[in-house]
Amino acid sequence: MPYGAVGAPPVDETPRSPEQTIAAAQELLAAGRPFAAHETYEVAWKHRPDAERDLWQGLAQVCAGLTHAARGNATGAARLIERGAERLTAYADGGGPTYGLDLPTVLAQARSRLH
Repeated sequence: MPYGAVGAPPVDETPRSPEQTIAAAQELLAAGRPFAAHETYEVAWKHRPDAERDLWQGLAQVCAGLTHAARGNATGAARLIERGAERLTAYADGGGPTYGLDLPTVLAQARSRLH
């Protein structure tokens, strides 16, 4: 952003329930703010149980990848989305709660933004 430009408001770093976190991140993604969605998921990965780390970290990485895609960095986008996919796949294979998220659909939608 140019000097003096007004930016987007910062993301609230107050821990939320998983459902509130997902809803907030989805709103941010719908508003075209994938980096803010990344930050929202990052708060969750820092405050949720370690057993859920791959879920929240994977979602954050996918959102970071979407940020790179929006900025025209196709290589960085693909790498981050695939790193996120590895975490989400490992998490899904472990049978942890997904809080209503269909992880294969999340990944398919993210990957579709790479083309």
